[in-house]
Amino acid sequence: MKNRITFFVLSGIFLLSGCTYIQRARRADELEAENANLKYRITELQKEKVNAIERVAEQKDKELSELEKAKLELEESLKKEIGEYKAKLSMTERGLVITFVSEVFFNSGKDKVKQDGKSALQKVGEVLNKDVPSSDVAVEGYTDNDPIRHSGWKSNWELSSARALAVLHYLVDACKIKPQRLSANGYGEFRPVAPNDSEQNKQKNRRVEIVILPSKVSKVKAN
Repeated sequence: MKNRITFFVLSGIFLLSGCTYIQRARRADELEAENANLKYRITELQKEKVNAIERVAEQKDKELSELEKAKLELEESLKKEIGEYKAKLSMTERGLVITFVSEVFFNSGKDKVKQDGKSALQKVGEVLNKDVPSSDVAVEGYTDNDPIRHSGWKSNWELSSARALAVLHYLVDACKIKPQRLSANGYGEFRPVAPNDSEQNKQKNRRVEIVILPSKVSKVKAN
């Protein structure tokens, strides 16, 4: 009787051990499958990351190519203004910046675009429509720190804003730039590029900048 009980006990122990072994084996198979799935997913995510980086790089190269092409076109069309130090082009983190001294567009204290200024803006407008049609454009007005004395403007802020808007309206009305691509800001005397300690430096600060933004910036802005 005692031997029979021992047999059943041992049989039960072996049976439980067998079940435990089977469960562990199944769990090991499940973990191995999960591990394989995780490795596959990690590989796929790495591929997606590489593809995303490549797409960003391609887009950046395309945008840079567009802006570089626009810069070359403007260097040729604005050769006279650049040669006379009335305009300059610079590639920055913001985009392609076209800087004009205010005297190209305006008489002192005025916000009406002069004929010479219209000619320069026509050249810019052609490039905006032909070479960078998907890019937004920021028009910015700046002044020196001389206070308003003889004109009717309240301050240099109003004058710089009015000049930026005058350029914007000419680009829309005469150059047929889509208005949704454009924005205008006036910064007055508060973002100088040179000390206001000489007439030459003050002329540098009296300026209008037309900034061609990379197309990806335009899309983010639109969203």
